[in-house]
Order: sequence, then structure tokens, then C-alpha cells
Amino acid sequence: MYPNILRHPGPTPIPKKVQLAMNQDMISHRTEEFVRLYQETTNRVKPIFGTEQDILLLPSGGAAALEAAAVNSVSPGDEVVVITVGAFGNYFVSICEKNGFKVHKLERSWGEACTEEDLIQFLKPLSNIKAVFATYNETSTGILNPIEKLANVVRTHTDALFIVDGVSCLGGAPAEMDQWGIDILVTGSQKAMMLPPGLALLSVSERAWKVIEERNTPSYYLDLLSYREWASKGMTPNTPAISLIFGLSAVCDLIDEEGGFAQTVARHDLMKNMVRESMKALSIGLLTSDEYASPTITAICAPEGIELSPFISHVKEKYHLDFAGGLGHLQGKIFRFGHMGYCFPSDILQAVSLIEAGLQDFSYSFEPGSGVLAAQKVFLSAQSK
Repeated sequence: MYPNILRHPGPTPIPKKVQLAMNQDMISHRTEEFVRLYQETTNRVKPIFGTEQDILLLPSGGAAALEAAAVNSVSPGDEVVVITVGAFGNYFVSICEKNGFKVHKLERSWGEACTEEDLIQFLKPLSNIKAVFATYNETSTGILNPIEKLANVVRTHTDALFIVDGVSCLGGAPAEMDQWGIDILVTGSQKAMMLPPGLALLSVSERAWKVIEERNTPSYYLDLLSYREWASKGMTPNTPAISLIFGLSAVCDLIDEEGGFAQTVARHDLMKNMVRESMKALSIGLLTSDEYASPTITAICAPEGIELSPFISHVKEKYHLDFAGGLGHLQGKIFRFGHMGYCFPSDILQAVSLIEAGLQDFSYSFEPGSGVLAAQKVFLSAQSK
């Protein structure tokens, strides 16, 4: 039986080393052994966030951590700005509205980034904004928002907290939480972090802790003050995802083996360029511009003359190559090629080759091998530097 070639934006493939780490004997979360595991592992994750602050681990998906960031720092009736450039930016809108915040939605067309000038102009007529929420990497469109620049705008023009969803890019994109001025940064386990779903990672600035202390959220399970208190003891307030934390430690080992996190980021950037140049060589459109293209996922337009849903189904059934389709109004118009986490240039060459095979099955007009050749050139150029 052929293995499934998972090129989704999450969940993503799990390295064998991580699987083996997660399979070791269970331990209690109230032991010295767990305390050592928790403290050592969370300290090793700090470079991925670019922070000296604690990394808090929640036994949840990323959405719960996004809600924790919101309900701990903002009160019902407070005014917030939510930057949305796609489906997952709208998650933040829903979270904020359901918790009774007054939401000012800065919305850009799907496939476009929010620029610093967009945010400056949007903030001008507003006052007393308590928080600005943004998605670093928009999974539905393959956009990487210029978070460093947006953070600077928030700092310069408001007293608001800057809260960032990094779920689909942390582990594969640069993040300098402390240096850029991000107040709360969140990610999930099942994407560039090379783990199964079920673990959320979150870090909070000193500035945000002061707000959270005054807010004193009524939430029990998502109370970040409780997580901070228990983290000081090397534990979590409730039962943690122990197996996933074993796996997270192995993920840190793999990053070290690659040569450090900067090399991991460089690999993701290389794969992004390989995918984009291969699609250009095949005359297949890309939803986003090169300037704001995600290093972890590429949104690819339907090849001319091909109905996308049957094509995606065909390459999965015949070639075992598994892509994600479009969301919302982009359904049937794009497919999403995930290249994050446990994914390497050789995987990109394999996937592009199988895309070409599928295109030939659908009588698409192109020069066979041109996409693979374009990807190879990007790879070889990077190797020669």
C-alpha cells in the first residue's frame, strides 16, 4: 500500500524521531521527571518565539489559545481592532464578538496583506483601543503579514496590546516577539512544529501580564495567570498533553541537528521559492504576490481549463498526493500546497513531479519537466551560495 503524501497546511507529517519520543512510557505530570521535561523543553522553544518570556503549554488546539489571549487581556465592551486577510483572521473576529468586545474590523481582500500604511490609516479615527489582533500567516490564502512593521505601528500609534496568531507559521518563519513588540504570540503543534494536534504554545510580554493581572479573567480553564503560576513550578494547572511534550523535546533536537532555528527558517524560505517558481514555469497562477508569500503554504490557482476539485481528487487517488482545497469563496478556485515542518526540498521536487503527471492526465498544455526543472534551479542556486 502506498503511503499518503501529506502536503496539507496542517496537520502535517510527523518525523519518526518525534513519533518514537511520543511512544515512550507515560509519566505523571506531578513528578520531578515531568518538571525537568517541561522546563528544559519550554526553554528550548524560546528561540522559535524570539522571546525570553516563559512559554506556556495548553493541552488544546490553537483556537483555544487564541481565545485565552483574548479573554485574559480584554473585557466585554472594550474596543479592539482585528486585522483579517482571510478565513483565520475571521476566527479572531468571531472570538472577539462572542466575548462581547466592540470589534473594528480591518479587512483586506483575500490574497492581499495588511500593510503598515493600511493599519496607520485605519487607526487614525479610533481611540481607546485595548488590543489589536492580527494573523501572522493566513492559512487560507498563503499570505504572510508584515508583523514586525504592524507591531511598530501599534506601538507608535496606540497604547493597545498587539496579539498575534502564529499558528500556521511559527517553527518555519522568523519571529522576534521581544524585539518586535508583540505582546501575546500563539502557535499550535500540528503545523510547522511537526507534532500531532493537541498542544498550543503561548508567550506573554511583561506589558501584557500587567493588563492580564488587572483584568483577572473569569475563565477557569483558560486562565493564563494560573498557567503562569504553575509554570513557575515546572507544571501546568490541569493535566497536560504529556506525550506531545515528549515529542516537542524531540522537535527541538531536530532543529538543533539542522544547525539551529535560522537554518530551519532558511529551509522553509527555500521551499517556498521552489514551489512558486515551479508553478510559474507551468503557467499556473499564484494567489499572492512574492513580497507577502508565506514560507509555509502556497495558494495555487486552478490551472487554466481544469476543474480543480476533480484534479485534486485525481492526484490523491492515483498519485497519493494530498493537497487542501480552498476555503470560503476560494473553494474550487485554489488549492493549498503545505510545505512546513517535516518537509524538505526533495519533497517539493516529488510533489511538483506528481503535479506534472496529473496535469498530463488532464491534457494540460505544458512542457513536461519544466516545473521540476524550475524548482531544481532554485534549489541548486541556494546550494551554491
